[in-house]
Amino acid sequence: MLFESLAPYLIYRRSIQIEVLPFPVIGSLNGVHMFGSSHDVTLQSTVTEDAKIVWRVFHDSVTLIAIAQNDDADDCHYSNLLNLVFNAMVLLVGIEEVINMKNVEKFKKEIKVCYNLVDRILGIKGSWGFCQLTNAVEIIAAPENAVLQNFLDAFTEAAESVYGCLFIDGKVAVATKKWWSLSANELVLLSLLLSSLTPCTSRDIPVYLPDSHPTVPHRLMTFQLTRGIEVCVICGPSPSLTELEPEILRFWKPSYDSLRSVLKLSSRNFPTNLALDHNTLGFLLINKETNRCLCSISPTFNGGHPDETLSPSQRKEVLMSFYKRMVGTFFSSVVPGSESGPSEFSHQAMESYITTETHKCYAMMSGPHQLFMVYGEVIPTYAMRSITQKTLSLLTKDRNISV
Repeated sequence: MLFESLAPYLIYRRSIQIEVLPFPVIGSLNGVHMFGSSHDVTLQSTVTEDAKIVWRVFHDSVTLIAIAQNDDADDCHYSNLLNLVFNAMVLLVGIEEVINMKNVEKFKKEIKVCYNLVDRILGIKGSWGFCQLTNAVEIIAAPENAVLQNFLDAFTEAAESVYGCLFIDGKVAVATKKWWSLSANELVLLSLLLSSLTPCTSRDIPVYLPDSHPTVPHRLMTFQLTRGIEVCVICGPSPSLTELEPEILRFWKPSYDSLRSVLKLSSRNFPTNLALDHNTLGFLLINKETNRCLCSISPTFNGGHPDETLSPSQRKEVLMSFYKRMVGTFFSSVVPGSESGPSEFSHQAMESYITTETHKCYAMMSGPHQLFMVYGEVIPTYAMRSITQKTLSLLTKDRNISV
């Protein structure tokens, strides 16, 4: 829910699994926060028997409220979602329109352009991804990426831009140096924006980069190369979309075989010649310095596994739950505010694990990298540490993987 300081709620988005909140309840949630503020008290979060409520205020004018099932995760994860929601509005309408709304009714109409992106962030439309959870953009690591980088650089130069990116199945395959220089918020939001839009041949969308250019609009142009693959550039006033469209075939036709090879890898996300331990059900690798993450819930390429107690969707849910339990409690990460919980300990935790009847999980930090692993329940607990160390070494030293 979004509130403006002098207006009733302006946005209310909810999952279909959650009942519609009555207007008096919505008003009370905003009212209790305003009451605390008037007495110099900042209300950040609270919990009920089965729910958690988190408040965030932006620029002293916009209040966002998140209501979710209480999963005992640190508040930083919900605060991060609210931060993404606010910056999603900035991305599409600009900071001035968001924090200095002069006409409430006009703003309600303008902000509708953000609904698909906001719903994507909250997991209302499409599956909830690691992108918005980790605040790091998801990548796909393929041997063909080195070749595709050359195609992208050439096309980006022809588009008179330095910001170019190739998206394959919603993940970044390659990008220019300037694209990677964008902030974590911007990288994540642009990725989520593309996955929230209806597929089409080409687009020309005005965007405001929330951290670097929140008041100056740029043009995000996207072109569909084939199903599930899009190339994007961020440009100024020129060239026009009609001028650039004819160049697509000339620049990208020779790359078609490479693109198809990478697309076939999208369920696994890392090279097939890299063999992980057979007990591995899934992993999430994060680089805190580059704001990138690599994840896989199908590490066995042929789909077979000696332990089939967890389906791919369950593995993903377990991996997300484990990440939320660790980050903000024991580990700090790219998620803003995640350092507050770990700072309460007298030492920095570097590894942690849990065991259950159906699976086991292990987390490890090493330099800028964090690795979260999900194993089958048959793996000996004592073996998880060495296997996780070996996996981290394999993933970070392989020349085809640039996390």
